[in-house]
Amino acid sequence: MSSRTLSCDMITVLGPTASGKTRLAVALAEEFGGEIISADSRQVFRGMDIGSGKDLHEYGQVPHHLIDILDAGAEFSVFDFQRRFLSACDAIMALGKIPVLCGGSGMYLDAALRGYRMVEVPHDDELRAALALKSDAELVDELWRLKPDQHNSTDSLNRERTIRAIEIALGELADSPTGEPLPLLRTIVIGIHWEREELRRRITGRLRDRLDNGMIEEIEQLHAGGVPWERLDYYGLEYRYVGAYLRNEMTRNDMYQRLNNAIHNFAKRQGNWFRRMEKHGIVINWIEGSGDVRAQARRLLLDPDADNKINI
Repeated sequence: MSSRTLSCDMITVLGPTASGKTRLAVALAEEFGGEIISADSRQVFRGMDIGSGKDLHEYGQVPHHLIDILDAGAEFSVFDFQRRFLSACDAIMALGKIPVLCGGSGMYLDAALRGYRMVEVPHDDELRAALALKSDAELVDELWRLKPDQHNSTDSLNRERTIRAIEIALGELADSPTGEPLPLLRTIVIGIHWEREELRRRITGRLRDRLDNGMIEEIEQLHAGGVPWERLDYYGLEYRYVGAYLRNEMTRNDMYQRLNNAIHNFAKRQGNWFRRMEKHGIVINWIEGSGDVRAQARRLLLDPDADNKINI
């Protein structure tokens, strides 16, 4: 079936970790003639496969974008994502295909869907030197002063991220808001919902599977290949906790328990982010993960005005 049967320019599939986003996105891309754009902050890096949940085996022959485009250890900002996202959209639509945006990274989804153009903020060595003198608590207070409505609590969990967030916030305040808005993309956003206990079961099961099937060895190889522990910590929960285990800072069982709890908490924060997106005008059509997600999504895409959604 061609994308001409749809009343949108783009399909978006989102949901918390372990919700089955990739599988649904691939199925929809196959059916409607699409190509996938990943909205994941870590899947851009080569060699970070198991820890980032790339699940490349699920893509089959469906083309994908913004996966494996940088070496592990590099930096990739939300600004970089927005720029590459627009380029990928243009390339896909030029082929007469439909972009299928898929991911759970809230800031990336926000940058793609809300129509604002981000400001490129370069590193400011003088500012960074001044911020380096501040304590972690002072940095967090400064970030909240600059962005009292910010909802990305992960910035405040890492000193390097907090400094960069302050740098960006100051750059955005100094920039004149004269940039052109992003091109308007009509998108139907589909969110996959699971009952809390079932999602917890899925998260725990997936973590066990990853630990048993090479995630520890993958992270060990990344470090042996030259990626510092501090940079791996920056890349998120799996890399932070497994890195601590490989540095003998905790036992394997402690690592597993603490990482499992941290991922559950992360899933809750994702849910909070999605609700905030809805408050800012993004219409998310929620479907039930325990049902036939492909059939539910197909009904939404072919008849978006019908009463196909669930209430969560």
